Amino acid sequence: MQTLKHYSSLVLLLLFLSCNVSPEPINYGSDSCQFCTMTIVDKVHAAEIVTQKGKVYKFDATECMINFMNDFEASEIQLYLSNNYTEPEVLIDATKATFLISDQIPSPMGAFLSAFKNKADAEKAQADKGGQLYTWETLLAKFKA
Repeated sequence: MQTLKHYSSLVLLLLFLSCNVSPEPINYGSDSCQFCTMTIVDKVHAAEIVTQKGKVYKFDATECMINFMNDFEASEIQLYLSNNYTEPEVLIDATKATFLISDQIPSPMGAFLSAFKNKADAEKAQADKGGQLYTWETLLAKFKA
């Protein structure tokens, strides 16, 4: 009986470890946006959602990710990720990013929305390109309006 209990614990541990909840690299030029189905080619505006179960959804723009979020309960999502404008192809935590909407920085879906890992980089881009800064929360409120 003790062996069976030990075996059950081991199986549960292996199941837990096999659920990999992490981002996946975006294959630019071949992956398609889960929301609009366009091929993802822009290396500074792409985004990803990773669910609690480890399923990854890829997007050509943060605004597509936000629109796609309506299909999920927030509790199902583990990670919201956006490309860092200043480091192409680098995914950052969208919930901690600073966003800039500037008509001087086109994005794939026309929202002119870019994500920055830190506020200082966003403010520098804003000083150069104009526009409005947003946190994740204020950005979500803007898109829901």
